[in-house]
Amino acid sequence: QVQLVESGGGLVQAGGSLRLSCAASGRTFSAYAMGWFRRAPGKEREFVAVIRQIGGSTLYADSVKGRFTISRDNAKNTVYLQMNSLKPEDTAVYYCAATSALHLTILTTATSYRDWGQGTQVTVSS
Repeated sequence: QVQLVESGGGLVQAGGSLRLSCAASGRTFSAYAMGWFRRAPGKEREFVAVIRQIGGSTLYADSVKGRFTISRDNAKNTVYLQMNSLKPEDTAVYYCAATSALHLTILTTATSYRDWGQGTQVTVSS
């Protein structure tokens, strides 16, 4: 099991930037693909981005492609989500999650992840 703690959320104006961090503890961090998901008020949880444990390849939701960047530092057991050009529709609670699954196509699905953080609120004002 992996324990995950997100940080870095906050209030920002549209067009601004935030960097979220997710610190992991427990078993070998490098063995896990790490994903970011978000849940906006009144909406279902949705996939944002994932970075694989092997090779570090990434995948993004169309809604954030070109604006968000996911990265990981295995030495620090941390995954990051750099969010630029933020929009009011990016307002949500952001969650990081860990999975030992390998296939990129299923890493966009929340049910593929076993371990989740508590979430961090991101609010983008217009």
